[in-house]
Amino acid sequence: MSTIAAASSKAGLSETAAPRVVSIDISRGLTMALMIFVNALADVRGLPWWTYHAPTMVDEMTYVDMVFPFFLFIVGMSLPLSVTQRLKRSASQRALWAHVGQRFLSLLVLGLILANAEKATPALTGMSGSVWGLCALVCAALYLNVYMPSKRWPHYSTVLRTLGLAGVVVLLALFRRTTPQGQVAWIDFRYPEILGLIAFAYLSVCILYIPTRRWRWAPLVWFALLVALCCFSTAKMLALPVHLPLYVWPFGNGSSALLVMAGVIASSIFLGEGARSNLRRTMLLAAGFALVMFAAGRLLTPLGISKNRATPTWALYCVGAGILVFALLYLACDVKQWTKWAFFVRPAGSNTLLTYLLPDLWRYSIASMGIVAYEAHFSTGWQGVVKTCLFTVLILSISGAMTKAKVRLQL
Repeated sequence: MSTIAAASSKAGLSETAAPRVVSIDISRGLTMALMIFVNALADVRGLPWWTYHAPTMVDEMTYVDMVFPFFLFIVGMSLPLSVTQRLKRSASQRALWAHVGQRFLSLLVLGLILANAEKATPALTGMSGSVWGLCALVCAALYLNVYMPSKRWPHYSTVLRTLGLAGVVVLLALFRRTTPQGQVAWIDFRYPEILGLIAFAYLSVCILYIPTRRWRWAPLVWFALLVALCCFSTAKMLALPVHLPLYVWPFGNGSSALLVMAGVIASSIFLGEGARSNLRRTMLLAAGFALVMFAAGRLLTPLGISKNRATPTWALYCVGAGILVFALLYLACDVKQWTKWAFFVRPAGSNTLLTYLLPDLWRYSIASMGIVAYEAHFSTGWQGVVKTCLFTVLILSISGAMTKAKVRLQL
């Protein structure tokens, strides 16, 4: 690890220019496409075991178990670029942390909407869960949309954003559910869905990275400490992270945060000073870091291999695989500039939040209209796989069309 640390320190992220990195957008787009596919495929029955998440108490992992970690890894790669650009626009630390807080809250609220829509009690909420979820997402989109400037109506964006925010607040206030014990309750905060988990991982890494970003070795130190936290938590040598809610301890058992921090390290490897000019060293450094991750994961296999249990081996294997996959994309897209092949997924990579929400908007829309044919037919075997592929293509096509029409959600 010391060799990697030294080389990574020399390849630290440049504090000057931070151009848009094509391989990050394409990597994010490919991950989004795969996420849409596997989420839809989960409802298809009669497929081989490796097409689903591995069972919780079984020590194995499938490709499905690697999709969410890959997304967290890309979040980490984008973080240093985002922080650098925001500080260029304004050197205010208060403004930077306000932006971090806004992104965290936006992701968390979106996650809670998605996690609670199906739990709504229509008689108490005044509408079905599907209608409530659809209205809440549309209002959130009004608030998060990037509006084009208009000379004729210069304040229209402020009006629409205000209406969207007010709509979310009202819908959250109206929400009611019935607990298994028969009691009336409000929003269930226990599981904030994937977007909420991303929010906590993002916040926890910001807490560590932003104050120490000028120390080039800091991400490696934080990464090692997060791996240790994950190991001790999984081994039940630390009880505190397991029992504290994410709202109190956003680091959880350390697994999600270490995946994001690994992306920060990868950003310094691939996007730091001299990375492009000394490509051989960059590739060797990336390969070496990946091999260390695979070796460390192999040593920690007695603690188990499981996404659902968030074991260190699962996380480290995903880090190693994520670095190798990104290295290939970096060579193809940024070095060789072979990007035309990715035309279909690039909108999903540049307009990620909209793409992520589109499947839920689709699901809530057809449920609100009482359409059940889509869910009821072609849900087993190869027919279900074909339907899932077509659904993925549909969502990516809609994302591309809306992106082209300047509809973009941004946190």
